[in-house]
Amino acid sequence: MATVELDHPVEASELSFEQQQAGITRWVRDTLGAKVTSIVRQRRWRPVWRVFIEKDGVESSLLFKSTRPWPDHPYPLRHEYEVLKVLQDNGVLIPTLHGMCAEPEAIVMEWVRGGRDPGLVMEAEESRSVMTPDRWAASLKYMEALADIHRIPPEQFSGTELPFPQTPADIALNSVQRFYAMCLEQNVVDPLMEFCDLWLRRNVPQDLTHISFVTGDCGQFLSDGPEMTAIIDMEVGHLGDNHHDLACFRGRHPIENMGDLPALYRHYEKALGRPVDFHKIAYQTIVFMSVGYYAPLFALANRAPGGDWVESAVQVAMIGRRCLEALAEIIGIELEQFALPAPRVTPIEDMALQKLADEIRSIPTSPGFEDWQRGVIATIPEFLVNQQHYGAWAEAEDLNDAEALLGYRPVDLNAADRDLVAYIKAAGPEEDVALVRFLYRRMLRKCLVIAGGNKDHLVMVEMEPIL
Repeated sequence: MATVELDHPVEASELSFEQQQAGITRWVRDTLGAKVTSIVRQRRWRPVWRVFIEKDGVESSLLFKSTRPWPDHPYPLRHEYEVLKVLQDNGVLIPTLHGMCAEPEAIVMEWVRGGRDPGLVMEAEESRSVMTPDRWAASLKYMEALADIHRIPPEQFSGTELPFPQTPADIALNSVQRFYAMCLEQNVVDPLMEFCDLWLRRNVPQDLTHISFVTGDCGQFLSDGPEMTAIIDMEVGHLGDNHHDLACFRGRHPIENMGDLPALYRHYEKALGRPVDFHKIAYQTIVFMSVGYYAPLFALANRAPGGDWVESAVQVAMIGRRCLEALAEIIGIELEQFALPAPRVTPIEDMALQKLADEIRSIPTSPGFEDWQRGVIATIPEFLVNQQHYGAWAEAEDLNDAEALLGYRPVDLNAADRDLVAYIKAAGPEEDVALVRFLYRRMLRKCLVIAGGNKDHLVMVEMEPIL
């Protein structure tokens, strides 16, 4: 297996399309002695390319995985590569590693046959995720592999970016605290972010002693028929509580249909050889949903080219609401439900936004501007239509709720967020119930506006109970 180390890595976002292609072609030639015949950009959060190559008359494919155009998690690409090497050395079924490319900075691995259901909300909304009998058979094999991953001695990851947990709080929050610190460094002001951080630190399970490597975003694997062909995506892998990976299934399902979760947990429990703790899964659900909520907050304010802005907005609303539903189950409360009012009539704005979306969708595509990239941009004006119809209602209701909680009416939503963050930081645990209900109403309004009255929209999917 050929490997090469990174030397002065250059992020993909710093390079033009032509420079990206040239860098990939050069790496394949110099490292593998092969010729690139085609490069296809894949629809993912971060730049990912399928690279078709030919060597000695034999054709094959590679996968180049780069980093997002904005910082949205606290681990460098080198960390994921080092983690993958440890997993590969332990016989975990990951794509064979070939090294790292410096320009563009990317992990290079073999392209593995097999597929997976949509992992992005907007992609899943376009093509609903289903659990087939074959995918279920592969899912059971994945749970066995997950148990094997959790048995790897954590000391083997000492050469990665992973700090070794020392206390129950470290084990429970080893990763999410790093995400929270990133939010503070980037001056993110968000009431739900502050409440989740406060609640998680106050409610750490104190009997945590076992440390595992956890994937951090579990359930991602490729399958071909009933066979699992590869486990993928370890960019937020860390040392912590193995229940975190089980909680990931709750967070991803059914946007990405994971099947019968209790049956998956039972199969994992049998493979691991020790029981799972459903209260720890419930707690780690809040950890996982907090991470999922924090990461797209970065993207909303970032104007760098690339990425999927609407996906970020949808994830903030949906994940935030489902996080609060999981919290409500733990503390044992019912949450208020309500519907949208009649839409505000905005004919000129509607026509202008639809015209903009149509014009975007008619722009010619090219190898450097794929059809899916064009579609991602077109979703922005389409997203704004419902904001025109219901945004004023949501803003007024948010300010009404803030006034009821704070005792005065903030001048606008930005001021409300700043004042609410200060209020939450000073709040005691006796205010948890009121704050969960308050924050839930905010997130439910966001989801209702995005769905625009479509009750079947994936953004409205509720968190399934576990306790």
